[in-house]
Amino acid sequence: MVLKADDKKNNNNRPKPSRQADRPQSAPGTSPFAEKPGLDVRLAAAKILAAVVDKRTPLDGMLDAGHGNPAYKVLSDADRALTRAILNATLRHMPRIEAAIASLLDTPLPAGARALQHVLLIGAAQILYLDIPAHAAVDLAVEQANRDPRNRRFAKLVNAILRRLERERDVILEQSSKISPVPDWYRKRLDKAYGADDAFKIAEAQLTPAPIDLTVKADREVWAERLKAKILPTGSLRLAAFDGKIPSLDGFDEGAWWVQDAAAAIPAQLFGDIAGKRIADLCAAPGGKTAQLAAMGAKVVAIEQSANRTVRLRENLARLDLDVEILETDLFDYRPEELLDGVLLDAPCSSTGTTRRHPDVLWTKGISDIEKLAGLQARMLRHAVTLVRPGGLIVFSNCSLDPLEGEELVARLVAEDPSVERVSIRSGDWPGLEQAINAAGEFRTTPAMLPPGDGYAGGMDGFFACVLRRR
Repeated sequence: MVLKADDKKNNNNRPKPSRQADRPQSAPGTSPFAEKPGLDVRLAAAKILAAVVDKRTPLDGMLDAGHGNPAYKVLSDADRALTRAILNATLRHMPRIEAAIASLLDTPLPAGARALQHVLLIGAAQILYLDIPAHAAVDLAVEQANRDPRNRRFAKLVNAILRRLERERDVILEQSSKISPVPDWYRKRLDKAYGADDAFKIAEAQLTPAPIDLTVKADREVWAERLKAKILPTGSLRLAAFDGKIPSLDGFDEGAWWVQDAAAAIPAQLFGDIAGKRIADLCAAPGGKTAQLAAMGAKVVAIEQSANRTVRLRENLARLDLDVEILETDLFDYRPEELLDGVLLDAPCSSTGTTRRHPDVLWTKGISDIEKLAGLQARMLRHAVTLVRPGGLIVFSNCSLDPLEGEELVARLVAEDPSVERVSIRSGDWPGLEQAINAAGEFRTTPAMLPPGDGYAGGMDGFFACVLRRR
């Protein structure tokens, strides 16, 4: 395993990496890497990246301040933020980073050299995609390699690869821009569902972090002016670039609004006028859609199975001062005494539409997960139908981009169950989102929709939503 020939001569004059094996151990209770500022961050990033891509461990849990990865928990707030930035950049661009590294090698890295691969990936992500001094990224990556007995013999290689990435950054970025930034299994799913051109646009859109969208209880125009926000076709308010904390914003303490992606604000609105009607939200936490239903005047029953998520649901609704009946129970056990006017089922899914916020999803999930979740959703949807009166509505939604969890699932239900009919959503009712209504009259949003403009970011989560009526 060597660098390609055109870089070998440049490697000879580079400084030799320092040996770290004989350094004294730190005193108990102190960081063993305190003498090398920034190294703790890179070590934590490499450990967490390994857990995501090799063990398919979700990122959010490892970045939890109280119960997360030990290497992350000991960091300062600033270092935690940097760790998150490095991980997000690496996961968003990983196929391109891997291709860039491979292009500099005569032979591939050994199949078992996963720890080395992780060091190179996070180092390259800093050089190619983050505003971090390249010399710091290189130096700390070499230090990482020297500290790990598995990687020490590759320290010079790490130095050479990353320095070459620094020198040829613009050319490498241009070449890699033609590579889809999503895993191959997912790219094939997107190609099949949307066609190669739209699939590439969707994949590109997930590289941009999601903006902050708000749903307001009332007085949309007033709050748009007060928050200097843009009103979207979904009725959501989109904030301009915002670096502060959400609770510091005007209107938070008084419960005037809540954070909710523009696409997630669509399903509740598909019921139409529900003032005074009895509606159940079957997977209610964290409560954004529940809050919408209540703010629209419905008599809402919120169903949530998880005890922890129920606590969060109660807290969110209390801040918003909305009156909702909350039941902590399995939705399959829920049987109302009187059939309902409507049910909202925003079902658990693969979450492939949320990769702007959760880039780890594409590395922790696969087609087998999608198939399993689609089966669960079908069971949930069939149960939801039994909860509404004849003529009652069922709004089914999820944040997956895969038709197996959306269009195909609903088509199969309608074909097999004569008690259910699809209610077409009219594109004319959604100016600015006409392209999101498919031929069957269902919503299908993607991250490539809602182009940026007027100083505001574009995009929205990938969402599927449809309306069914019980005959």
